[in-house]
Amino acid sequence: MGRALAVVVAHPDDDTFGCSGTVALHAGDPTFRFVLIHATNGAAGQIAKGSGATRETLGSVREEEDRRSWIALGREPDRHAWLGYADGGVADVPFDELVEVIAEILERERPDVVITFGPEGVTGHPDHITVGRAATAAFDRLAGAGTSDGFARLLHQAIRASDIERLNERLVGDGKEPIDPTQLYQPRGVPDETIGVDVDCTPVVDRKLAALREHRTQAGDVDAFSEDAMRDALARETHVIARPGGAGGGAPLADVFEGL
Repeated sequence: MGRALAVVVAHPDDDTFGCSGTVALHAGDPTFRFVLIHATNGAAGQIAKGSGATRETLGSVREEEDRRSWIALGREPDRHAWLGYADGGVADVPFDELVEVIAEILERERPDVVITFGPEGVTGHPDHITVGRAATAAFDRLAGAGTSDGFARLLHQAIRASDIERLNERLVGDGKEPIDPTQLYQPRGVPDETIGVDVDCTPVVDRKLAALREHRTQAGDVDAFSEDAMRDALARETHVIARPGGAGGGAPLADVFEGL
């Protein structure tokens, strides 16, 4: 029996950071289906020197960077939906509209597992938080519809608080500024014990790093860290099990589909 994964994020590279290792680990499975939904094309993001993008072209350039990132990883999405909302303006979209647009895609695809953002949005970005809320509402609507296929598990991408602390120790040791989780757009952690899925991406970390480097306009996100620190940060993908409620409590699952 095949497994289907849907990932709902806000910007290009959110997907690379949050799920590309998992996708790479399943890339050899011919029954694996991968659906990717982006709310925006990241047109308000940074423009790294030498990337060739301008403020007018950044959105289209970032869409192409995201496409190339999945080629570099070795497994492209089976379906990739760009919702076309304004970068930085997702919170201004009527919430019911956003839920409906996401639910329409998920209803057609009926994935076993959906990954999106949790309440902290990983970095506190309002787009992340709003997309996560809407994807969660869409999942709840569809999972509660009484059908037997799909919607077995909803995951909220998250980072252990202890991982942030360890990364900061490395940054300080490298003579760099530490992450400040109280600041907007800075990674922030969740309590370690809330992590219910911990995927070891070490076997595919080179592919994940190659995919991340395709996001050339956002090179500052990579260049801020040493090679070793970046590999360490990319070596695990961790999630809170948001649905079914009450899941977890024991050792974290080693794969997003484990136990389904």
